[in-house]
Amino acid sequence: MSNFKEAVNSAMLKLAEQENVIFVGQSVRYDGAAIFDSLKGVPMEKRLEMPVIEDFQMGFCTGLALAGKLPICIYPRIDFMLLCANQLVNHLDKLPMFGWHPKVIIRTTVGGKKPLDAGPQHTQNHAEAFRLMCKSVDVVQVHTPTEVLLAYSIALAAKGSTLIVENPL
Repeated sequence: MSNFKEAVNSAMLKLAEQENVIFVGQSVRYDGAAIFDSLKGVPMEKRLEMPVIEDFQMGFCTGLALAGKLPICIYPRIDFMLLCANQLVNHLDKLPMFGWHPKVIIRTTVGGKKPLDAGPQHTQNHAEAFRLMCKSVDVVQVHTPTEVLLAYSIALAAKGSTLIVENPL
């Protein structure tokens, strides 16, 4: 892959090949954030747009996973995931302790500061905090095109859930 964005798009297309995959999040069906372009070529019938309702979105994706779907739960910025921490840390992450094994691939990005700095509420990196809070959900940061392709491939093959934080160098 020649660049990070192409690698991400390639990974999304690979995920979309799975019959049970559904992409859920903000700007997955309608353009409004940079993440929309990363889904180029993903069929619209595999995309479910969500309003700004982060906590519900994570719970909804957990439910989809329990029903046999493989949701790709997309948050345009990791900062926004603070609002879904309850569903991620106290529910999705802990269900395996009780014999339930929902699989959700959570996708997010660390906002860039160049060419425009959107401010601290859009550019922080909370990956390590989520890693410390989660026991069964793998938390992976990717910085290069090679890491992107590997991380999504591993997440697809994994038995459990994975949070992938895209943070290009």
